[in-house]
Amino acid sequence: MAKPAPSEETRPPGERVAKVIARSGLCSRREAEALVAQGRVEIDGETLTSPAVNLQPGQRLTVDGEALPALEPVRLFRYHKPRGVLVAASDPQGRPTIYDRLPAGLPRLMPVGRLDYNSEGLLLLTNDGGLKRRLELPATGWRRRYRVRVHGHPSTEDLEGLAKGVRVGEVAYGPIDARLDEQRGANAWLTFGLREGKNREIRRICEHLGLSVNRLIRLAYGPFQLGGLPRDAVEEVPGKVLREQLGESGGPKDGGQKNAGQKNAGRKEGGRKEGGPRRRASVSRGAGAKTGERDANRSG
Repeated sequence: MAKPAPSEETRPPGERVAKVIARSGLCSRREAEALVAQGRVEIDGETLTSPAVNLQPGQRLTVDGEALPALEPVRLFRYHKPRGVLVAASDPQGRPTIYDRLPAGLPRLMPVGRLDYNSEGLLLLTNDGGLKRRLELPATGWRRRYRVRVHGHPSTEDLEGLAKGVRVGEVAYGPIDARLDEQRGANAWLTFGLREGKNREIRRICEHLGLSVNRLIRLAYGPFQLGGLPRDAVEEVPGKVLREQLGESGGPKDGGQKNAGQKNAGRKEGGRKEGGPRRRASVSRGAGAKTGERDANRSG
């Protein structure tokens, strides 16, 4: 007998089935919803017909008749993204993605925020969707710092004016810390600090000021620094450091703490210590599951 989804008013506490499946590393949350639609997910032997069901303590969740892999702890990685690499699972144009370049043996990882195709520098990756969403929220307040090379001659007055925020077309941007580091002929190096990370924010603001960005490097995301991490390298942030930065209340601390995840960034990841890749579910494309992620071009 199929188990229907409860209504909003009667939904019990617990964790959404798709989220539980995704946290196990079996597949993404979207793919988990497709598995439910295919009738391959059961709770206590009853087939689910909707992903809008919460798993309760003591209930047994299975996919294709098998129990889920043991949950992994929440993990966070620093990755030095090169230019010319897409932050997406796949690309219809055949351009390289970060997943083509990450070493084998890592868990299923999701980007925290975005860097566009021609931007480079620090990209945080996590195996936990809840942590990803928390760190991306503007309310989190983590400051992202960028080094930007532009063609043009920026004025100190224009840069200081960004501290009050700026409107470009129909988009209003919040306060931005911007300073001129040096002018080299027709090009200038700037440092930007912002907390919102809207779509292509820095490039659009520079264009608004009559400047053309020809290089953009993210140096920090909150307390986590790019530091000396080599291009294309990935290092895990130790769990203790991650817990300290999130704080006991679960909310991230301010980004003023230096070198978190840099000097204590942990080992380079080249393989899974716990013994090989996890079982992954194969999702039928007929169910409407999307395996690619749209390149949102955030903050670059």
